[in-house]
Amino acid sequence: MTSPVHLAEAGDVEGVVKALAALTPQERAAQAVALEERRARIRADWGACSDELRNAQIAAELGCLTDPEAAAGCLLQGANLWALSSRSIPWLLDVVNLQPVAWRAELVKRLAERLRPEETVRFDFLEHLLYDAGCPVPTTDGFIASWLWWRRGSTAPPLRLRDGFLHGDSFLERLRADALTPVLLPVALRRPAVPLGLVEVFRSTLKRHGLRHVLENTNVGALILLSTEDECLVDRATLVRRFFAAHLAADRVWWPDAAVALTSLALTPEEHASVSRERLLLAEPMIASLLQDNTHPLAFLRALALTPAENAPLLRDHVAMLDLSSQVAAYGQEVLIGLDAAGLLEDDVLTEICERVLLRPEKKLVRAQLAWLDRAVKRDATRAGRIVSGAALTFQHSDVDLQERALKLVARHLPAVADAQVLSRLREATAFLNPALSARADELFGPAVRDTGGPSAGPSDEAPPDFLPEAPEPEPVHAIASAAEVAPEFAVLLADSENVVAFERALDGLVRHARLDRGTLSKALEPVMRIRPGFDCYCSRADVTQRDLYDVATAVRGDEPRDWHIHRRDELFEAHRDGRITEPGAMLKARLTEAIGLVESGAQPYLLALPTRANGAVDAATLVERIAEFESLGVTPAPIDLAQALLRVTPTDDERVREAAGALRSDAGRRLARWLHRGGAPHWDTTPDKWPAGDPTGAKPGEWAPANPSTGHDLPLPPVAAALLGPYGWSHPHPGTFMLAQLPHHRDEVAGRFGEQTNRLLLPRLTEAYGIAGYATHWQITRRLGDPKEGDTAVDALLVLAAQRQLDARLLAGQWQALTRCGLLMPSRVTAALRAAAETGAWATVWSILEAALPALLRDRPVNGAGALLALAVECAVRSRARGSVPEVDELAARKGSSQTVKNARLLRDVLRG
Repeated sequence: MTSPVHLAEAGDVEGVVKALAALTPQERAAQAVALEERRARIRADWGACSDELRNAQIAAELGCLTDPEAAAGCLLQGANLWALSSRSIPWLLDVVNLQPVAWRAELVKRLAERLRPEETVRFDFLEHLLYDAGCPVPTTDGFIASWLWWRRGSTAPPLRLRDGFLHGDSFLERLRADALTPVLLPVALRRPAVPLGLVEVFRSTLKRHGLRHVLENTNVGALILLSTEDECLVDRATLVRRFFAAHLAADRVWWPDAAVALTSLALTPEEHASVSRERLLLAEPMIASLLQDNTHPLAFLRALALTPAENAPLLRDHVAMLDLSSQVAAYGQEVLIGLDAAGLLEDDVLTEICERVLLRPEKKLVRAQLAWLDRAVKRDATRAGRIVSGAALTFQHSDVDLQERALKLVARHLPAVADAQVLSRLREATAFLNPALSARADELFGPAVRDTGGPSAGPSDEAPPDFLPEAPEPEPVHAIASAAEVAPEFAVLLADSENVVAFERALDGLVRHARLDRGTLSKALEPVMRIRPGFDCYCSRADVTQRDLYDVATAVRGDEPRDWHIHRRDELFEAHRDGRITEPGAMLKARLTEAIGLVESGAQPYLLALPTRANGAVDAATLVERIAEFESLGVTPAPIDLAQALLRVTPTDDERVREAAGALRSDAGRRLARWLHRGGAPHWDTTPDKWPAGDPTGAKPGEWAPANPSTGHDLPLPPVAAALLGPYGWSHPHPGTFMLAQLPHHRDEVAGRFGEQTNRLLLPRLTEAYGIAGYATHWQITRRLGDPKEGDTAVDALLVLAAQRQLDARLLAGQWQALTRCGLLMPSRVTAALRAAAETGAWATVWSILEAALPALLRDRPVNGAGALLALAVECAVRSRARGSVPEVDELAARKGSSQTVKNARLLRDVLRG
């Protein structure tokens, strides 16, 4: 007969079991030494062995051990534990069944004693031994932990379990059906060393399957549900203590899930009081986290439900929360309301709270604060003076509805105020009220002295002028004086590819100083050339950007061209559609290519197209002087350089400049003279087809993107330059603002070219550019008023346009209502942006926009957020002394009801009537 050792070497598990069965206990024991020697030989490669080889070795070793203690050690050996699977159970049972019942019972006992809570054994195997041997149920920590873990994780019944299947689709049902539960679960609760799994992360399961599933299939949930049942399988008091002890001991708690568990636990008042110390210990680090503006602990803190007495020592922490994010501030306010209701809040602290909350922009917080003050006066009328003084702070709030609420609160409790100083302060505070509420305030307190020139100005025949920013004047641009200064400017460009001034100065500097002192320039460029730019686009496209000036610097130094050289990328993209290049990119590439040629030839002392202003414009007199110098040197300008200079030259009516241009004799000079005579490149209208220009606010809902026409003129320019003024065939998804510097006097046309594409610098550069601000410029501003990232920039651009006297309020209002009605703009965000503009002092400017837009935004069904929009309109109309009527406002004001929209419509109607 083949020995168990040889069968183990062959990986024959079934053969090993049969061979062991044929041997006596003494013969089996005699094989142990040989098996130990074989294990030593394969130990290093144990993980690489096949399942059959490992199983056969374990079966042979286990079967040759006559001592239950040694057998338990074999089963719990780390290398064996992980090697056993559900497929191992049949032969494991066959091997141990070779031993007598008493031996197996002793094995169960030894295994239970050696098991640690943090490790588990295959409990299906252990459970079979337990029932088959008929021995007492062990109650060691390790045995209980293994049982609990196995019941949670395995729905399969123990193999050959004589009592049949263990029914239950959920963990809870399996515990209910398990005969071991009444024996082991109460012990588990009393043993701190047994991990109950009360700190769990189940957010994904909760989201996917719901709360009931979580409660029935997690340790904490099942124990909570069992604690409410009559069978008393779980002692509730013990569970509550273990729950809080586990969360205090945990290294990390996922607070939202802990809140779900604690809420489900539903502590009784007695249980809540019994864990007061534990709740405070849990709350302290969470409150510290809240003070860092972290909102994650909020749900668990609310579930802990600290009492006012427990919160009292943390008073200053909760006051500090009022300056943080709205969610944290709301929690701090809740706690402070509870402290006040319990009589634990001093009046001075309440005054401080009002100062922190009542001017916050979040209306919900302010409304809650006013409601708190109202309740506080009703509880104790002796506090009326201090409380109405605090409420009067709301008169300074920007929201008219909140001002009105505060005024009503003050009026309601005014009879309880006897202090003359308080009444005087209230009268002074009414100066901050929206003028629409002034009459009501005067009835209560008598007329207040109001600053007719300030933001709360009262009625007057003449409106104060708007405070608008100065129209920006682009900074002057000068040529780089020395070769050493070119490198720093080039480094600036490499760090910021949108820097037009750095690009133009560096480009001219490379051409200029390569001709004057190429050696010095090459040496100065050496450190900068280490930064070799690759793709400068978000997508893999062949378009050219300003950072490609690197290739001109390469030509200056005579270095090997990079892989992404402007002349190599065409080959890289030859087989791909992404090899397309935009018209602005093609012009930029032509300029760089020409500059490389000028570096090599030295044919031109500098570039004619070097701007004299940061927006790309070239002063006409300066360009005349440059061409005159070229004539004196006998230099013929490079064609692309001349074309770019013509596109940039500022049209002029100065006869002296025109005469000087007419006196030029070169071809370039004559072309400049003709160009100035015709007023530069023609302009075109970016208004889309079918746009109702006569009635913009009557435009149907839609995006109404700007038109993209050509000039319709033949221009005396190279084709690549003339293409800048023709229709674009393809737009880059992230275009560069250098496009504006190519056509600095055609900002509206370039704004139309940008279309829906994004660039954070577009609006600031548009406001610096020259030319009319037509449909496209307004459209770019309007669509960004509702953008959370670019709203502030849009506000600045709107104000600059107004300062330049190029703001068309009706046009912008029409675009606004069309974009809003089709869902592309959020009314609340646009309202917030316009309020920001108005609060700079541009009340009349914003009113002109609102006056034009309100009919379309209120007609039929008012847009969402109409109440806040009307509140802003009330303020703007009052401060700009607007008079007249808006039929749609009058119709809305005549409706029944007391919604914010209707109330503010009535206020606006009354203001406009004077």
